[in-house]
Parts: sequence; structure tokens; C-alpha cells
Amino acid sequence: MRAFLPLLRPTDRFTRLRRRDFARLDQQRHTYLDYTGGNLAPASLVRAHAELLATEVLGNPHSVNPSSKRATDLCESARERVLGYFGGTDDYYCVFTANATAALKLVGECFPWRAGSRYLLTADNHNSVHGIRRYATAGGAAFEYTGLDDDLGLDGVQLDAALDRPGAAPSLFALPAQSNASGVKHNLGWLTEARRRGWHTLLDAAAFAPTNRLNLRTHRPDFACVSFYKIFGYPTGIGCLLIHKEAFGVLQKRWFAGGTVTISSIAEPAFHLHDGHERFENGTIDFLGLPAIEAGLDYIDRIGVERIGRHVGHLSEKLAAGLRGLSHPNGRPQIALYGPADRRDCGGTLLFNVLREDGSRVPFATVERAAAARNISLRAGCFCNPGVDEAVNGVGAEELRSFYGRHERPHFGDMIASRPGGRGCVRVSLGLASSTADVERFLAFIAAHASAESVARPILPRKG
Repeated sequence: MRAFLPLLRPTDRFTRLRRRDFARLDQQRHTYLDYTGGNLAPASLVRAHAELLATEVLGNPHSVNPSSKRATDLCESARERVLGYFGGTDDYYCVFTANATAALKLVGECFPWRAGSRYLLTADNHNSVHGIRRYATAGGAAFEYTGLDDDLGLDGVQLDAALDRPGAAPSLFALPAQSNASGVKHNLGWLTEARRRGWHTLLDAAAFAPTNRLNLRTHRPDFACVSFYKIFGYPTGIGCLLIHKEAFGVLQKRWFAGGTVTISSIAEPAFHLHDGHERFENGTIDFLGLPAIEAGLDYIDRIGVERIGRHVGHLSEKLAAGLRGLSHPNGRPQIALYGPADRRDCGGTLLFNVLREDGSRVPFATVERAAAARNISLRAGCFCNPGVDEAVNGVGAEELRSFYGRHERPHFGDMIASRPGGRGCVRVSLGLASSTADVERFLAFIAAHASAESVARPILPRKG
């Protein structure tokens, strides 16, 4: 078995960063390769936020008493920081949500779906985007998918044709800036083209924002969402929906809650909703967590998101080359790596399957267990992205219809068991704390243990 282990030269900046804020990785000999699942919390950011909470007196913002006023000031400062970071200060509202999924749900439930509306999606989307089709069909709208090419990019011919058919009623086009499964970055110019042809646009930037600068002024999506823990690791439980002010009136809120109204009455059942972000922030926002968002964006700016992108891109190219260089003694490849051969337009996410000497796949769960035994954190399955999973595994509509027809309560595990070739993949993803040593350790692990002979046997963690 041959392993290609490139000699990588870490930059001093990211070496120092890892020693200062992520020393626990090396202290615990932990190879963390799940940054698309969630970034790691920098120790300095956690300490600074803990100090703020220990010294400030912060109360529920929905008042004017001193503790509420202080909390309100910090939350609004975070809101302005978010808008400035994404270039939407003058043209967008920032609505804080629990995460990107909650932001997407807000669009789905408030978009004015009706007969004649259309919901257009690409096959490469997160389940949280796919799920909006339930709101669309409940409102009388139709939905349509466009496919992927052999490199897991968008099928431009299909998409161009579909965009030429906007609905007779308000219609929505949803685009992921970067695939959460394959790491492929998609052309955001499609947003501009969709708007030109009469569509409202929804951008899922959750996987894109950690290593790229999202500039809302460039392509002006009507709606965009992110989760902040994916960018800088801490805190979890805060995301946002960015709403272009021209599209604000499109969303129709069908209920009201605490904090969303200027007045409501009982004797006369009337109410009036706030204008701006307050209309969609139901109840009490995370006023203790929000100050960490501003600090987190400052942290990223001090490093430079473009610099992070280059760091991650360099490591991911080396990792991809190393995986492609792995082969069995009979010369057959050990890895099936999905996506484009040229990874310049990809993020730090790599999607692959491990192959036996006869070309059959090692089950992804077997690889995942073996990695866990070596203190390697990766992810395996379909990653809430059924479109990419179906594309790389050759799963078609007829097979899916038959599968759902045979199972009263279908499960992904049932699909895996029913397919001779299996389904699902292994996903590794790199981030700002990744090092050359992580790449080398993972390649060594795959070379030594991920063949059918190795991963089939229990692998005990190293001692010491």
C-alpha cells in the first residue's frame, strides 16, 4: 500500500494561533476534521465572554432599566457589527435566530406562497432548504429541482432553463453558496440572474461564510442566512437571517409573539407588528450570547477571513492529493474522491469513500468507528444533503419510489441495507485551527487502517 504524504510547511501565524487558542487539540492528540459540522471555540474568545458575563449586569432587553439598557446596547452593537461584516449596513435588516435552519424556516413560513408560485432548488442543498417545499406546497405552490454535473457543480443548462419560468405569483429561488457535503462553491451570479428574471432569492451561506467573505452588496440576495458557530465556534445557538429592505414587505408574518408587536389587545383582538428586525425576533433574543458574536467577528477580522480561506484551501488541496495518491498493492485506488479534480473553487470539505482491493466500498460507518478509535473526529453518512448523496451513489427516482413504497417508516439505514453498493460517504473538513500535522496524521491513518483488511478489525487507541 502506497501513501502520498506531502511535506507541508505551516505558516507561523496559524501555528501560533493553534498554540494560543486550540492547544487542547495537541494536548489531547485529537485530530479534528469536522469544521463543516461546527468550528472549534477559540479559548481566548470563551475567556473574554466569560469575563464580560462575570462583570456586567445584563437584563432582558425589553425594558429601559439600567440592566436592560446595557443588554440592548450590546445586542444592537452586535447587530450593526454583523451588518457591517457582511456589507449590508444600509440595505439589510439583521434578524437574530437560533441558527441558519431557524432563519430558513422563517422564510418558508412567511413567504407568500399561493397558486402560481414556484420554489426552485438545486439538488445540492441542505435539508433545511429542502424542507421549505412543505410550506410551498401547503400554500398551493409548485417546486422544482435542477441537477448537478459530474463534478457536483450546478447543471447550468437546466438551471438557466428553469429560471426562465418564474411563477405567475411570488416565487423563490434557493441557492447554497457552498455545498455542505462536497465543499463545491457555486456561482453566486445566479442570484443576480434570478432577480433579473423576476425571482426572489434565498442564499444559504452557512458552509461558505467560515472561509469566505460574503458581500451582500455584490449579488444582493433577498434573504441570506448563516450560523455563527460555524464561523468562529462560539457560541452555539445563534444565527441570523439577513433581509434586504426591498424584500422585507414580501414576508408575511402569520402570528405575533412577545417582542414582535408595538401593541396588542384582548377586549378588541387587534395587534400591530413592529417594522424592521423586531417583527421576526420572537420572544427574548439571546442577550447574553450576542455580545460574543461581535467579539467573534472581530476575532475573524484580526486573522482575516481571506487568509483563513487560503490556509484552508492549501491544506485541503494537499489532503486531496494525498487521498488520490493512496493505492492498494494491486494498483487500484484506495479512495473514491468526489467533486472536481481542480479544487480551487472548493472549500475545505472533502467527500469520499474508501475502497477495497476489489473496488467495493468499505462501509462508511466502519471507517468512522476506526477513526474514532484513533481520536479522529470526522463525519459519515449523507450530511443532511440527499441530493449530493444520491448523485454520487447513483440513486434514481425509480429506486426511491420503490424504496418508499416498501417501507411504512423508512430510515436511511434501511436504504443502506437494501443497496448492494451501499450509500453514504465519509466527509472530512478543515478549518482555521487545522494544521499540517492533522493532514499527515489523517493520511497515515487512512493508509494504514482504512483498507478492508484493516478497518474490519478493531483498532485500539494509541497509548501515551
